[in-house]
Amino acid sequence: MSHLHHQTAAKDRIPWLQLTAYGMGGIIPIALFNIAGQLMGLIANIGLGLSAFWLGVILIFPRLWDAISDPLMGHISDNTRTRWGRRRPYLLIGGITVAITFVIMWWIPRGDSVEAMFQTKGTYEWFQLGYILFWLLAFYTACTIFEIPHGALGMEMSKDYHERTRLFSAKSFLGNMFAMGTPWLFALANLEIFKGVGGDEVDGMKFVSMLIAVVLIPLAIWWTLMVKEPGFEAAKKQKKTHFWEDMRTTFKNKTFLALVLVIFLVATGFNFVGLLSYYISIFYLYAGNKAAAGPLLGINGTVWAVTGLIAVFPLNWLSRRVGKSNTLLIAILLMAGAQVSKIFCYNITYPYLVIIPTFLLSAGMLFFFTLGSSMVGDVCDEDELKTGKRREGSFYSVFWWFLKMGMAIASLVTGILIVYTQFNETQASTVDNIFGPLNVISAKSTEAIEKPEILTDPNYMSLVNEQLVKAHLAAEELQVHFNERADKFANSKDHYNQLSEQTGTIMGLINTIPTDNIIDINDANALAIQCTSIADETNILSRQTPTALLRLRVVEIGLPILLCLMSIIALRFYPLTEERVYEIKQLLEERKQKKQTQ
Repeated sequence: MSHLHHQTAAKDRIPWLQLTAYGMGGIIPIALFNIAGQLMGLIANIGLGLSAFWLGVILIFPRLWDAISDPLMGHISDNTRTRWGRRRPYLLIGGITVAITFVIMWWIPRGDSVEAMFQTKGTYEWFQLGYILFWLLAFYTACTIFEIPHGALGMEMSKDYHERTRLFSAKSFLGNMFAMGTPWLFALANLEIFKGVGGDEVDGMKFVSMLIAVVLIPLAIWWTLMVKEPGFEAAKKQKKTHFWEDMRTTFKNKTFLALVLVIFLVATGFNFVGLLSYYISIFYLYAGNKAAAGPLLGINGTVWAVTGLIAVFPLNWLSRRVGKSNTLLIAILLMAGAQVSKIFCYNITYPYLVIIPTFLLSAGMLFFFTLGSSMVGDVCDEDELKTGKRREGSFYSVFWWFLKMGMAIASLVTGILIVYTQFNETQASTVDNIFGPLNVISAKSTEAIEKPEILTDPNYMSLVNEQLVKAHLAAEELQVHFNERADKFANSKDHYNQLSEQTGTIMGLINTIPTDNIIDINDANALAIQCTSIADETNILSRQTPTALLRLRVVEIGLPILLCLMSIIALRFYPLTEERVYEIKQLLEERKQKKQTQ
């Protein structure tokens, strides 16, 4: 319960302009960081046809690198002394570097000319995996350069227990405000304006990422200029410390470790299955039709972001009313409840029911992670009382070290889980190879209706024939693949045999497309209609097996519930009550006054 003497003092209140500037920094850890971790795996799997297992493996390495770079960055930030402060220079450097690397990582080399440079398809795919790994490492390094100093700065901008929650709530609020647009990225990447005629989401993300960079770079300059470091005058007089000394002190802090265990269990549980919700939406609710699933993903993501905005206000009220630890418990219960509701809300007839668990899960996660960061600041106060030093950078970096280690494990586990479910990524990408060429013919023929001179251009029929060959070869490849899967998976034999027959039907329809005598507008119009119709028919070839779809749902719902229960048990061992935090603050104030009088 809140007490009168626990009201925030005027000197501890953060001005609105600084609050806004600091909160804007939430764009990077809340929006872009998660986009890279989730959408890269999804798009590389279903767009490029790369193995979910090997994508899971390579996604471990950026997280492992974070396990090294985060504590190093925390130590560097704690010991930096410049005229601009020890945190602010990294907000500018990190923000701009994040924008640049985020764009480059989506420009994955692909196409016939690139594949021709390699002797085998396997070598070509390893090259693409290597490209993704390199630029993910660069991107996550840039995120570390920004986020560790930014998070540490948030802990020292105010000494007040509740004001810290308000500050990190602003970060969540403004970060989620920008995140409202990010869930639409998959849908935007599938729009023809971004992916081009015959392109896919891999092509589309190249240009969508450039739009994000155009917004991010000016913001990085603005928030660096606006945010202040009120504690720097005292910090610059503090003696520099050794890295291993900071790490030993941090890892020996039992209060800190108790908090980390609570956060780690829940975060890891949801990281294990975070990507699977995309698969369920696309391949269960919409039977593999990515274009049809796009609006649901976008709307669902917008609900997530809007809920994150709204949930900031009850979070601050609840935290003041019942304390941070009890509010954290409420957050965990909300997230577990969201998972239970999915049993009923994953409904093919009413797919938009998924909005219900999204609402609960978003509110719970907003509470959970905002409080987690705020509570690390309270731990720093306790540490200062014991050691006489401020180590926000070290504590915040080690806090994220644990979370990112969980993410590293989750990257591998996610890949293993997708393999366990028997999800067929080759099927998903090969269907696109049929769909794309047919759309190219349809688009060019539609253009010829408006520009009849195209009909007399020999390149027009050359393009038609070339794309038909591509579509037919992809269909042949897919039929062979279905036959192989039918032999390999006895429990799904009927499913694959049916898909094989349907693929043969699609090939027959492709063979009926005229390859000459397109001489007038009526012929072009008929060709466009025919290709569009066949392309629509190919969506049925994306259907995954009932076994895969059931396993996806069971795993995605069950694992987080189990780890939420374990986290509730761990929360009982966290000792910092509101009364104890304010007692620590008072003792620190008395120590400060005593030093000033000496």
